[in-house]
Amino acid sequence: MRRVALLLLPLLIAAAPADWNARFKDVYTAEYRWRLNSFAEPEGEGQDRIMSPHLADVSPAAQALRTAMWTQVEAQLAAIPRDALSPDNQINYAVYKGQIDALLAGQRFMEWQKPANSDSSFWGDLAGLDEKPLRSEQEYRNYLSELSEVPRYFAQQIANMKAGEARGFTPPQVTLEGRDQSIAMIANAKSAEETGFWAPFKTMPNTIPAARQAQLRAEARTAILATVVPSYAKLLTYWRDDYVPHANPVLAAEKQPDGVAYYKSKIAEFTTLDLTPDQIHAIGLHEVASIHAEMLAVMRQVGFKGEFPAFLTFLRSDPRFYAKTPDELLKDAAWTAKRFDAKSSTWFGHLPRKRFAIVPVPPAIAPFYTSGRGGDGVYLVNTYDLPSRPLYQFTALTLHESAPGHAFQIPLAAEHKDQPEFRSSGYISAYGEGWALYCERLGDEMGMYETPYDRFGMLSYQMWRAARLVVDTGIHHDGWTRAQAIAFLHDNTALSDHEIANEVDRYISWPGQALSYYLGEKTIRDNRARAETALGARFNIRAFHDAVLALGSVPMSEVDRMTDRFIASGGKGPYPDEE
Repeated sequence: MRRVALLLLPLLIAAAPADWNARFKDVYTAEYRWRLNSFAEPEGEGQDRIMSPHLADVSPAAQALRTAMWTQVEAQLAAIPRDALSPDNQINYAVYKGQIDALLAGQRFMEWQKPANSDSSFWGDLAGLDEKPLRSEQEYRNYLSELSEVPRYFAQQIANMKAGEARGFTPPQVTLEGRDQSIAMIANAKSAEETGFWAPFKTMPNTIPAARQAQLRAEARTAILATVVPSYAKLLTYWRDDYVPHANPVLAAEKQPDGVAYYKSKIAEFTTLDLTPDQIHAIGLHEVASIHAEMLAVMRQVGFKGEFPAFLTFLRSDPRFYAKTPDELLKDAAWTAKRFDAKSSTWFGHLPRKRFAIVPVPPAIAPFYTSGRGGDGVYLVNTYDLPSRPLYQFTALTLHESAPGHAFQIPLAAEHKDQPEFRSSGYISAYGEGWALYCERLGDEMGMYETPYDRFGMLSYQMWRAARLVVDTGIHHDGWTRAQAIAFLHDNTALSDHEIANEVDRYISWPGQALSYYLGEKTIRDNRARAETALGARFNIRAFHDAVLALGSVPMSEVDRMTDRFIASGGKGPYPDEE
């Protein structure tokens, strides 16, 4: 790793000064290859990439090397005039610089000393909670090699957490309660089969001989019980006896070490917009009031005679709105996804090749997991605590997490083989979450909400994300308490109290991320309105959606520039043969 870092600068000095595109490519190609190696990402190219045999080195020495590397790259980017690049590379530059800025900010604020929060954790990412698609004996060997490195990896993470703890840089203490369940499930396992680490061995490829399969399974049992389970047990002891009792009780990010600058960096990372906390808070209050008026209109439409709080109580308690079994919830998700399929060609000209599965959230993380989460090839549905999963919000959730949201947009981005891998496989929250939230509102135009209650569920979800602008800045800038944040969501949305508590803890422990959704959606909606006004009858919604999705995951400024180009072209999309 060090050799790549040291060779990068001389390579660029030798490049021809006028050949800015080549120089830029040299920068991102060398750094991204180094980055994948540094984080022990899968090795190889394209479909042939296989699991790395190593876990990442997260030691202070490795962190110092990352800081030095990205500081050097930042200086190299500053020397490249963006306007001298090709149009495609100007977009690539904006995406890449945003990545480097965020990575470097994380190093400067030493975020590696806080490798867990109420929503996600290094041990949860590692625990095989999703099926690992191992396709060959070599990948199984690499997987076993990773398991052998768990003690070293956990020891480094614990050392980092202790360093963060010593300077008061931890997730707020209240958000950590109960999060040891996912550690304990593995720490207390009596057999390898009880852990998520066994998932790849339940069914193995027929290309591996039966005798070799048996040998690999035997090695896995030994590794899991002798190496992995004891590492989780040590982590559990540290978590319960030291980390949580000594975690910082303060909620506000601005009260963390160097907190004002830290929160500003998180706003920039997650929204890609130049907005202050006060500006975001004001936008949130305005949008909350606007959506509330729409919600009241639906309440009157269904003939409810009481006041708004009583209507929310009715929605949270009437059994007609709740599934009776997990299968009912899963089947509702599948039916909604198929109803979208019937409408997709009206609203999109270019569809992704990859399909997605609908699967329940694993029990180990379900109690503290969101209602659903979608991505490349999967839509996870949380079937835990069914009285907290109202069906009237489920259409909006499915449009967000599956198609045309995350499980639609992310595979489309990966199909752009002409884009650098850092861009096609990258994820910018304002774009990805903004697009998914835009899809919820788009469902109203598509006729996806079959009852007024379904439409109210969509509005409640819109309200939820607008309220996040108020709650996130309220907590991290204005000093709100957890109770204030919970009360604001309880009074303005139809979310269940269980979900509200989980969500508020997520906002407390993950500063700025909650801001990306509504600000991203608003950017897309504002740009669509601008294009509709400019183009009039020439505006084609399929072409516009294709143009947005063809960008991949980009900063919001690139959505603005795309709309400028879309208008200047007379509304032509990136796939004219499909319009």
